[in-house]
Amino acid sequence: MTETRLRSWTHAFGYGLAALFTAGLALQNLRYGFYQLFYLALAMSALLLGGLVYTFICRRHQLSAPGHLTILAGLNSGLVAAVLALDAPGISHWAMPLIALNFLILPLRQGLTLSLILLLPVLAVTWLTQPLGDALLTSIGLAALLTVTAFCVWHYDHMTQSAQDLAITDPVTGAYNARFLDEALQKEISRAIATGHPLSAISLSIDHTDEIGKLHGEAGLQSLVQNICRTLFDVVRAGDSIYRVNSSEFFLILPFTPEDGVRVIAERVRRTLSEHEWPGIGKISVSLGCTTRGSGDTGNSDLRDRARAAMARARSQGSGTAWFSPGASTEV
Repeated sequence: MTETRLRSWTHAFGYGLAALFTAGLALQNLRYGFYQLFYLALAMSALLLGGLVYTFICRRHQLSAPGHLTILAGLNSGLVAAVLALDAPGISHWAMPLIALNFLILPLRQGLTLSLILLLPVLAVTWLTQPLGDALLTSIGLAALLTVTAFCVWHYDHMTQSAQDLAITDPVTGAYNARFLDEALQKEISRAIATGHPLSAISLSIDHTDEIGKLHGEAGLQSLVQNICRTLFDVVRAGDSIYRVNSSEFFLILPFTPEDGVRVIAERVRRTLSEHEWPGIGKISVSLGCTTRGSGDTGNSDLRDRARAAMARARSQGSGTAWFSPGASTEV
């Protein structure tokens, strides 16, 4: 199940359950003649059903649907107004399901802000109108609910982010993995086409990796790759991204970088890596193939394959070489 579908089902369940709860409150208050509370619960049920319909309408882009904040802000403000205007001691308990709904539907920061805005007047009225013992129990219950719900939502968000990071990053180096390369490169190409800004790429390979592996073992080669990637993070600019393609190759995406810029960056990378004394290994050399997007390059394979072909050409010229391959142009 995708994240969007999971959110849609969660939101629909939350709105539906809350609508049933408030509808039950409405019938109960109607039965005992509390007409003001009946109309309040009825209005909240209508808003909740509106949220359910909105969830269905926006089911394909649930993660970015802004209407949920408007719906829940209306629910919270309505309850705050009722708490301040009506003399109904039990109404403070209505805040509990609404707090849970805030966190269930909204992002953590928005849910926490909205819940605090709801709690402050509710607790103030509770302490002013109820006996000390009842006010203390209500305050403890609401605070405990707020804390536990916020922690559960934070933990879920943290686990989701960790899973997303593991899916797109290489566990050895911390760079992005090859599986994420095509998606990221296509996004950058689309952005370059839309904005007209240049885009360049570098394919980098460590030379003589077979010999390094035989002399220093797999552990020594892995340590070298980790150290090289750490150095690359220090060399590239903010906004550039690094991908580990395989055991000895990296791919760099350089947005807003013309031909002159990628040549300078490639030479800086080559010199930095070649002149460094690597622990347990000594000096190494790298081969780099670089290219810039031409007007005819619209797919990710255009840049990726040309950069790798340039890297192979650089390797054929000798160790520690950089080679530039120009981008394709459309015929006029």
